[in-house]
Amino acid sequence: MRVLLTGHQGYLGSVMAPVLAAAGHEVLGLDSALFADCVLGPAPADPAGPLVDLRDVTAAQLAGVDAVIHLAALSNDPLGSLAPELTYDINHHASVRLARLAKDSGVRRFLYASTCSVYGAAGEDLVNEDAPLHPVTPYAESKVRVEDDLLDLADEDFTPVFLRNATAFGFSPRLRADIVLNNLVGHAVLTGEVRVLSDGTPWRPLVHAADIADAFAAALVAPREAVHCRAFNVGTEDNNLTVAQIAAEVVEAVPGSRLVITGEAGADPRSYRVDFSRIRSALPEHRTRWTVKAGAVELSEHYRRHGLTREDFDRRFTRLARLSDRRAAGQIAADLRPVRQ
Repeated sequence: MRVLLTGHQGYLGSVMAPVLAAAGHEVLGLDSALFADCVLGPAPADPAGPLVDLRDVTAAQLAGVDAVIHLAALSNDPLGSLAPELTYDINHHASVRLARLAKDSGVRRFLYASTCSVYGAAGEDLVNEDAPLHPVTPYAESKVRVEDDLLDLADEDFTPVFLRNATAFGFSPRLRADIVLNNLVGHAVLTGEVRVLSDGTPWRPLVHAADIADAFAAALVAPREAVHCRAFNVGTEDNNLTVAQIAAEVVEAVPGSRLVITGEAGADPRSYRVDFSRIRSALPEHRTRWTVKAGAVELSEHYRRHGLTREDFDRRFTRLARLSDRRAAGQIAADLRPVRQ
């Protein structure tokens, strides 16, 4: 297929683009380049494609495309809470606009990167795709709204698919340090401490970036009847862990590190355990391969090999800090559109 991958210069997109190319697809990229320079180690070889803000995509940029994989978004809860109006403008309205343009341009399949955080404060019971949605942040709420609106666009010629990713982890050439496992491993490598600011009790489902890429690749070519208008949790029950359990895995993966649970951030309302049986049934060729422990070891090795510094960990690889620094430098406007020189 000729596939348009939005967010190809992001954390997940930099892992997914080569997976799609290796499967024989022609991959086009679309990105605003907000995080293009957030590289640790060798820079990835990006697919060709326009550098454009998601809100400014044109129909011409979708001409000849068979499928869209839509990853681009303001991508974490702190950023969404800081600028909720921009979160809804970009993550919700611009995403639905993109889907309408895609449909009008003859795109037949639209894979949407949603999130398991739509389940919010679900507690300890396993939740499947039919569970009530309880988003507790603007980021998660924006994902729910897009899913609802894309359902209204579906017809015989346009198939939206909703892939609700568990919390991502693992090395990417464009690193993020502000997601739980990546963050804990970074602190362990840089300071010797695995520091947990909550009480450690919230449940989190985790999934490696490479397993997310494989899930999207499988959904891209699956029979229409297996995926049409369906939501799929992406991950594995084996990686449903409490934050304290995740931290304990990091201590084992990073020799000499020690666990410190401060509890200073108080209770976290986001706690959910997820059932992943639907994706195993609908996409039998897809299987998750990465454990949390293996991902922690991988991250530790890459952090050391590529000389991760505290400055980069705290600023360049943390989304909120990176955007703040780029705004202060005049590189992006108040609405987060890049300032082209």
